[in-house]
Amino acid sequence: MRFILIAPPVPTQNWKREFESIAPHIPLVVGAETDHPEEIECAMVWKQKPGILSPFKNLKLIFSMGAGVDHILSDKSIPNHIPICRVVDPQMAFSMTNYVLMAVLNHHRSFYDYQKAQQKKRWAQFEFEELNLNIGVLGIGFLGMDIATKLEGLGFSVYGYSTRPKKTSFPSFSGDELDTFLSQINVLICVVPYTPKTHGLLNYTLFQKLKTPTYLINVSRGAVQVENDLVQALEEGFLNGAFLDVFEQEPLPKKSPLWEHPKVQITPHIASLTYPRESVYQVLDCFERVQKGLPLLQQVDRTRMY
Repeated sequence: MRFILIAPPVPTQNWKREFESIAPHIPLVVGAETDHPEEIECAMVWKQKPGILSPFKNLKLIFSMGAGVDHILSDKSIPNHIPICRVVDPQMAFSMTNYVLMAVLNHHRSFYDYQKAQQKKRWAQFEFEELNLNIGVLGIGFLGMDIATKLEGLGFSVYGYSTRPKKTSFPSFSGDELDTFLSQINVLICVVPYTPKTHGLLNYTLFQKLKTPTYLINVSRGAVQVENDLVQALEEGFLNGAFLDVFEQEPLPKKSPLWEHPKVQITPHIASLTYPRESVYQVLDCFERVQKGLPLLQQVDRTRMY
């Protein structure tokens, strides 16, 4: 039995170090090349090339090294019988929620206006007020629910939306109630998973349904937003600003108008950090459950794609 690790260089280095520290008794293959493909029973992957897992005929578990699984589900060479699990880490929610809180509070307190005043050496006391925010969290799964709950705890008016009804302490909508949800808010936080149904979800048609100028925070996936539509919505006033951590193409091309747009803040896909040590423990727990025939706590529903 061997595990294999296929990912970009930095996460590979971090996961390899933690895996060999926690489970030195399990042989670990780094990269897709091995003389013993028949011995590979668990693959830990992130943004692997399509078809790269095909040689491993005895694979019993595929584990995504992040919360997203679209890089696995889009690989049609992976047999349907192999279970897919993903990281579900409270520490990941801690990072994501704090990132979103930062974005919301900067907007709430007009921080960027004060930055501009500082650059002009202008004492802008009493020039900007706290903004009255009605915050919508689009996607109240594990991460989105943590974000919404923490924002509500800070005293903000919070609304949630998910495809299926959820029990929440704040007003929430589901199914065909998306338009109603959008009509209630002036901050839109997008935390939806990437699926064919959410591809291009943040588009001009959706932005037109916003009843008041709205501040967009996207921490989901770049393919969920249509960036040309986003820029148009900023220019036409449907959006009054955007705080973006994900993009249609990453790294964001230098020619993108988002880089220098005065109403856009950019970070390089760092909103939610994965902690390798905790994640390795989750991999080992999932694999042990596979061996014992027990339910997998973090298994991905292939139909729902998350």
